[in-house]
Amino acid sequence: MSILGLKKKQPNTFKVKVITMDAEMEFSCEVKWKGKDLFDLVCRTIGLRETWFFGLRYTVKDTYAWLKQEKQVLDQDVPKDSPITFHFLAKFFPEKVEEELVQEITQHLFFLQVKKQILDEEIFCSPEASVLLASYAVQAKYGDYDPNFHKPGFLAQDELLPKRVVMQYQMTADMWEEKISAWYAEHRGIARDEAEMEYLKIAQDLEMYGVSYFAITQNKRDTELLLGVDAQGLHIYSPNSKLNPNKSFPWSGIRNISYSEKEVNTSSFTIKPLDKKKDVFKFYSSQLRVNKLILQLCIGNHDLFMRRRKVDSIEVQQMKAQAKEEKARKKMERQILAREKQMREEAERAKEEMERRLFQIQDEARLANEALLRSEETADLLAEKAQIAEEEAKLLAHKAAEAEQERQRLEVTAMKTKEEKRLMEQKMREAEQLAVKLVEQSERRLKEADHLKQDLTEAKDAERRAKQKLLEITKTTYPLIAAYSTPPAPPEASDFPYESASMRLDFKDSDMKRLSMEIERERLEYMEKSKHLQDQLKELKSEIESLKLEEQQQQQLQQQQQLQQLQQQQQLQQQQQLQQQQQLQQQQHHQQAGFYGLHSEARGYIQEPVYVPHSNRNSAYMSQMAFFEEV
Repeated sequence: MSILGLKKKQPNTFKVKVITMDAEMEFSCEVKWKGKDLFDLVCRTIGLRETWFFGLRYTVKDTYAWLKQEKQVLDQDVPKDSPITFHFLAKFFPEKVEEELVQEITQHLFFLQVKKQILDEEIFCSPEASVLLASYAVQAKYGDYDPNFHKPGFLAQDELLPKRVVMQYQMTADMWEEKISAWYAEHRGIARDEAEMEYLKIAQDLEMYGVSYFAITQNKRDTELLLGVDAQGLHIYSPNSKLNPNKSFPWSGIRNISYSEKEVNTSSFTIKPLDKKKDVFKFYSSQLRVNKLILQLCIGNHDLFMRRRKVDSIEVQQMKAQAKEEKARKKMERQILAREKQMREEAERAKEEMERRLFQIQDEARLANEALLRSEETADLLAEKAQIAEEEAKLLAHKAAEAEQERQRLEVTAMKTKEEKRLMEQKMREAEQLAVKLVEQSERRLKEADHLKQDLTEAKDAERRAKQKLLEITKTTYPLIAAYSTPPAPPEASDFPYESASMRLDFKDSDMKRLSMEIERERLEYMEKSKHLQDQLKELKSEIESLKLEEQQQQQLQQQQQLQQLQQQQQLQQQQQLQQQQQLQQQQHHQQAGFYGLHSEARGYIQEPVYVPHSNRNSAYMSQMAFFEEV
């Protein structure tokens, strides 16, 4: 095998990765492909026809360059990585976006690129314009604002404002979101492409929009300046100010631009104005790649400037016609969609209104049914109350009859009490008479007992004297009897006067004893009769007192019962006055009038007796009897 055979065979393709603003694509390219072949492939892939604004940019040695279309890809100083990375970006910017950008994809790519440049602060934007642009960006992303769907915090993950603007004001993320949402709510009905176009219209008026800046020197050694290239022409800026140019050279006022590389590491550009009276402006740049880039941008922007002022080509005219038709079609579709959406919203509102009305009617029907049920219940309740009132009226009539019977019974009881009082008075009089007789008899017996005691005392004195005399006689006769040695024969009874005297004495003693016993017996009988009489008097007194207590208790019990009955009747009458109808109330009024008369009579009958001071039991009893007689 030859040495040449050992060499690796060169590949026929190479890998390329193209990064757009919203996607990444990888392609397998042939070795002989030129930059135009790769560019056309990318444009066909994304459906882009306005290719003259875009290019493929790559990074090389801390700067960037644009892929040339007339040279092969691998022959240019592209990175040797695999895959080779390119960025598909807008190389040239239109003067008026609403007139030059035809396709929707073109508008979308410009929108994404300009938005990124503003957020990265490559294009200066005031805070007010930043908030307005952010509202259009939100409209393009989320569509119409819906407070039910777009709750607070729905923009927390979106980068909408430059960091410089956020740091400039002491505002929280919620406050920024509130300001953006206020503008966002006003963009209702704007489609996505329209919102992106409005975004570009505002952005194209910014000073740094579409300007590519390069560092240059006016002399070979000093006077550093900035060169700005855009669709309007060339602009010269101070190093610290990219907003207001010191000099401007519009494309319409430039006759030609010359480029020279005669000196080493230094290239010179000469701008010759169309007006020969104006001075020629010459500047220098030390970087070869930057010089070539400046030259490419000048040529491209000038060509587009001249192209805008010529009649559009057939391709562009067809493209604009198709875009116009497409816009008209989309506009019609949006109108139809908006009309359908409006009709759907109206139908939903009508449905909601009908549902609300249905719920309202259902509520009204439910309330009517409840009212009907309440009315029926009220009618039933009134009927029951009327029946109860009628029953209560009957009950009151019955109670009135009972009260009348009770009154009659009380009258009978009062009459019986009066008769009993008369009998008690008669018994009291008899008892008093008996007591008087017993007292008189007791006094008489006491007098007799005193006489008997006096007679007994006198008899005892006589007996004592007789005994004493007998002792004296005995003492005088005892010595004579003792003189005889033998006792004589007992004499006859009639011969001895002493025996008769002793017998008389004994007889007199026995009479005295008998008399004493009779007196004592009579005294005991008198004491027993007196005690028995006192017991009878005590029993009579206790019986009278018990009768009084029983009568008082009965009267108090009757009074309490009558008061309770009267209170119950008053409560029933009050309830009936609130519940009964007018006719029943009138009837009850008549019944109550009669009952109140009965009630007043009962109250007069059960009045408490007045306490009358008394000095003895008889007067107290007589006052009590007088009270009952008065009742």
